[in-house]
Amino acid sequence: MNWYPWLSQPYRQIITQHQDGRGHHALLIQAMSGLGDDALVWGLSRWLMCQQRDGLKSCGHCHGCQLMQANTHPDWYRLEAEKGKSTLGIDAVRQVTEKIYHFGQQGGAKVVWLPDAAQLSEAAANALLKTLEEPPANSWFFLTSREPSRLLATLRSRCMTLHLTPPDERQSLQWLKKQTAQGDDLLLAVLRLSAGAPAAALTLLEPASLQARQKLFETLPGALQQDMLQLLPILNADDAAARIGWLLSLLLDAMKWQQGATQWLSNVDHQDGVALLAQHFSASALNASAHDWMQCREQLLHVAAVNRELLLTDRLLSWADKLKPALVG
Repeated sequence: MNWYPWLSQPYRQIITQHQDGRGHHALLIQAMSGLGDDALVWGLSRWLMCQQRDGLKSCGHCHGCQLMQANTHPDWYRLEAEKGKSTLGIDAVRQVTEKIYHFGQQGGAKVVWLPDAAQLSEAAANALLKTLEEPPANSWFFLTSREPSRLLATLRSRCMTLHLTPPDERQSLQWLKKQTAQGDDLLLAVLRLSAGAPAAALTLLEPASLQARQKLFETLPGALQQDMLQLLPILNADDAAARIGWLLSLLLDAMKWQQGATQWLSNVDHQDGVALLAQHFSASALNASAHDWMQCREQLLHVAAVNRELLLTDRLLSWADKLKPALVG
């Protein structure tokens, strides 16, 4: 698993707490996608499972380390919803907690990781809460959540929270430049589109994402001047929510453009597209459009069995109504 330089400080912080006997049995990690929370949990787990620790590092040679490297350690549990399901039920939680209440098979630490704690059903969350209130000895829980506010307050209260923040933009750009030969403007754009999360920015540089985003910019002028539904084939994809995010970033950039705050643009590599939107919509229309598209994205993400094509078609037609009359057609 990849290690990222911005994880070193929180890693040292947590390990030092364990070395001092102050390690909390339940760590709730709040992190946006692309900050490497999974790598951090893996690194912490490796250290906890190591039988011959070397300061802040795991030895890499003991039986515990070998089992972790092979992903076969019997006392390390990854707890998440079954493939194709979005909810983690109470039975899965009970099965794992029953196992950790017995002695670890290797006689050492026992670790449970929930990559997405928001998957917990209410019953499962309550079952886990009981375990966190009276945890077995030498048992450690890692919960990851993009939005901890969606978790039960009582569950959050039993955890120590670690908030992973994006590294400094300059540091992130330096890291990205080591990973790819893309130009500076594009690197800055994908980093800002990823809210400063470098690993997420790197995924935006994959050919499929680059091509889809480029197609959005190529189609935008014709859509604004002729038919807004030209954007439908571009937005109507499995990653529609992410593509709406690109559109939202353009709307916000157009607002900045109108206010003369061009140094804060996200789409620095496509300023012509930003200027075009700023020309075709009033400030109030841009604000209303951003609100409407955010609502559309929320529906796509959280409404079960929503008709994506119909929803996007309706939103594009409504968006066309907000164009400045003199610029339509």
